Amino acid sequence: MVVRRTYGRLFARLLRQASRQLIFTFDDAIFAKSDGSRSAGRERRFAATLPLCDQVWAGNSYLAEKARPFNGAVEVIPTALDADRYNVRAEKPASSLDLVWIGSSSTKRHLVTMLPALEAAAGSLPSLRLKIIADFSLASDKLKILPVQWSPETEARELASAHIGIAPLPDNAFTRGKCGLKVLQYMASGLPVISSPTGVNKDMVAHGVNGFLAAGDRDWIEAIQRLAQDRDLRLSMGEAGRRRCLDHFTLQAAFQKMLASLERGPRRP
Repeated sequence: MVVRRTYGRLFARLLRQASRQLIFTFDDAIFAKSDGSRSAGRERRFAATLPLCDQVWAGNSYLAEKARPFNGAVEVIPTALDADRYNVRAEKPASSLDLVWIGSSSTKRHLVTMLPALEAAAGSLPSLRLKIIADFSLASDKLKILPVQWSPETEARELASAHIGIAPLPDNAFTRGKCGLKVLQYMASGLPVISSPTGVNKDMVAHGVNGFLAAGDRDWIEAIQRLAQDRDLRLSMGEAGRRRCLDHFTLQAAFQKMLASLERGPRRP
């Protein structure tokens, strides 16, 4: 049995008794609150559930380190996606430079905190636009916003028709557990990426190769300006990102890691 949530001690033990092999898999910092603060209740459930499992599959090394005090059989299985789904040819506007952000209302605040820097970049780049693929939009009188309602049918084409993918992310106990799906989507779409150097994002984005890591507003503005001025750089970084995605983050790669872990069998004492 594979489970993705934690439980209280009693239910966790019942689940253990009902399972021939119990695997816990997680790709978020489920032991912390979404603002990064501690949660005693979530920590207790985390500590109660993991020791009863035969294996733990963590989405990144940070999550794996959090799991190891409670279970000695922890595997890092990175987030993966169907890269072929994002291999879409789409016409990019010639008269504008479109940044794209994909997400939902739950992570809206990460984009909101970056808006002043994006507006500042637009001050010297009048053609700059921000496409938001989500269930919300933002208002700005300094930067043109293109709201796009997310849907599985249009997601890949909307990403491919942009020029640069952006992934702002604050650094705290919760965001370090994020497993970089947003960055992977941009890479699979052949887009150069500008990302905060937070958590797994700093491992996925090789600075100067498939994108830029931007720690502060000045870094963000400079990265946007550099990519705006160099179409060839955008193309080469996009190609490098797609290759990296195909080499390390495909569904097939994740499946092979899971299969190898299962073949090793239960390792719970």
